[in-house]
Amino acid sequence: MAFLCDAGETRADTSPGALHKLAATPATVHWGYFDPALKPALRVKSGDLIQAEAVTHHAGDAPQLMMDAGVTRLFKEIPEEDRNPGVHIMTGPIHVEGAQPGDMLEVRYLRMTPRCNYGSNLAANWGYLYKEFGEKERVTIYELDPNANTASALYAYDFPGKYLVPGTITDCPVCDRQSALKGVRVPARPHLGTAGVAPAVDGRTSTIPPGVHGGNIDNWRIGAGATMYYPVQVEGALFSIGDPHVSQGDGEVSGTAIEASLNVLMQIIVRKDFAVAGPLLETPNWWIVHGFDEDLNLAMRDASLKMLDLLHDHVGLSRNDAYSLMSVAADAGVTQVVDGTQGAHMRIPRGIFPPKGG
Repeated sequence: MAFLCDAGETRADTSPGALHKLAATPATVHWGYFDPALKPALRVKSGDLIQAEAVTHHAGDAPQLMMDAGVTRLFKEIPEEDRNPGVHIMTGPIHVEGAQPGDMLEVRYLRMTPRCNYGSNLAANWGYLYKEFGEKERVTIYELDPNANTASALYAYDFPGKYLVPGTITDCPVCDRQSALKGVRVPARPHLGTAGVAPAVDGRTSTIPPGVHGGNIDNWRIGAGATMYYPVQVEGALFSIGDPHVSQGDGEVSGTAIEASLNVLMQIIVRKDFAVAGPLLETPNWWIVHGFDEDLNLAMRDASLKMLDLLHDHVGLSRNDAYSLMSVAADAGVTQVVDGTQGAHMRIPRGIFPPKGG
């Protein structure tokens, strides 16, 4: 196999390089877009470790709980007219020495720690069932229990009007707080909703739709212990992270997850020994490919074709054998249905393949 590691072989480790710290400040974030013309916020070498802050653009849903001095500075100093065409606060970009178009950027997510013990879920105007709820938007604030690794609803309120401005700050001391989800505990699984390299296009690319570069994939499995592979589009890769979550279900049907800021430790490695057509996720037990399209059926077809290519090109199966294996061993799912560009994924267990040379 060219790069896939099955359960019976030991993956060659890359020794960690230097450790860098990247705080989220007005000088090191870009709000709502990727852009290859951006000046790097940090320059690293392949194998280096980065401790970076990822800040949620929903911190204003409960400013007293979710906005410390650093987050407040972002909301105050980045003007609303510069938060476009997407909505997410992105930390970076990170220039990786030696990364060239055609390479793969391997990002090992090692640790994700909540910045504070609160997060927000918005039943938004872009949610899947918005009309079924009378076009009303509702915010639910969750409190995290780091010892139990769970989240519980603290209170909820109806958002006044329509949520349109990224980074809206709601004065909830005067809102009508309601009880919500009494006794329910949600498993916390911190992850990044949006991360990726700069696309090779002129000008700004919105952070909202996912694509070959990564972007707003919204797969809750992209958390600590997972590795993502992103096709490099421009020199240096220009990698950025944002849209941090502490929990989300497949589909993300209300429009958001539990949006909460995270501190992320990751290792970034340039890979020149293989290439795949889109973002590839590796977890301890699975290989997961992603498909995207405005039509969910076509997104699922895209994911299926990528899995077929993965098994043929990198595992060495014939396309006929790969197709059979996909039907009997791979699991297909809906990643998200609320980003305009719909997301599907397909996963296959790593442990079913024989050891290398076996």
